[in-house]
Amino acid sequence: MDALKFNKIAAAVLSGILLIMVFGKIGNILVNPNTDVSNAYPIQVPESASTEIKEEKEVVIEPIAALIAAANIESGLKIAKKCVACHGFDAGGPNKVGPNLYNIVNKDQGKADYAYSKVLASLTGKWTYEELNKFLYKPKLYSKGTKMNYAGLSKTQDRADLVAWLRTLSDNPVPLP
Repeated sequence: MDALKFNKIAAAVLSGILLIMVFGKIGNILVNPNTDVSNAYPIQVPESASTEIKEEKEVVIEPIAALIAAANIESGLKIAKKCVACHGFDAGGPNKVGPNLYNIVNKDQGKADYAYSKVLASLTGKWTYEELNKFLYKPKLYSKGTKMNYAGLSKTQDRADLVAWLRTLSDNPVPLP
């Protein structure tokens, strides 16, 4: 077997690829296809529509205070199973991708026991029932720039069930509203 056989084969393959590319470019130059594309049926847009200012709809999040007393804790546990991948729920348990949520109800927002995003770290106040409700509705709406990639819970009863279950994760649960 020739010592340079591999080199000859590699050179032949590379030369073939190079020739295909060169002939492709030459073909595009010679043929010069017309790439101007226009709509077969042009759509006329009146100018008044473009000058209208879009009004952002204010999102009204239904309060859960009245629903928490009658909330279904087992349903809250089922909903929380979606959160187990990122959050821990054990007393003294470690943080995961997200913070441990044991004793979260009435906890100070933005505490330094977890590396929160700048937006959540800058929050002041407590995680009350209603603040948790607003956050769980759509986390990105509550705090634009949060690292939490969760779409949220659109059903009010689901949020009430989850918050009622989170309330039970405490040595001294917060009184019901």
